[in-house]
Amino acid sequence: MEEEIRRTNKLIQTVYCVFWLLPVCLVIAGETGDSWVGLYAEQVRTTYLAETLIILLTASMVPLSLKLFSWILEKKINTAHLPHALRLYAVWSCIRLCMLALPALSGLAVYYMMLSNKSVLCALISLTASLFCIPGMKRLRRELQLEDSAD
Repeated sequence: MEEEIRRTNKLIQTVYCVFWLLPVCLVIAGETGDSWVGLYAEQVRTTYLAETLIILLTASMVPLSLKLFSWILEKKINTAHLPHALRLYAVWSCIRLCMLALPALSGLAVYYMMLSNKSVLCALISLTASLFCIPGMKRLRRELQLEDSAD
């Protein structure tokens, strides 16, 4: 059972690293001056629509991802047997990070395509919210209400 717990923790940590690598790669691609940077910068209506969508996406995804995971943890994961609870925990941790990655990546993409500061702020809000999701063995054990005998 300890091996499954370690494997689940390793999986979640890997997904978290990938979550942070994707925005870094997007920033590197944008800063190297590819042809897509500033592509829609002069289109005011398109920029306004994209900014509005990014703001609404961020305002909905950030609290939803954090609260939904908390609710699922309480109602579904903590009531399941340990092997199934570990799988559910890993799946919902990945879903939570995907929900946070959506506004982060789209905000950065809109920032580079439209040179819009509002969208990069939304991306930063989403990336900051991911700091509440940092995985670790202690956190996994605490959230799954496991004994701390193997730390």
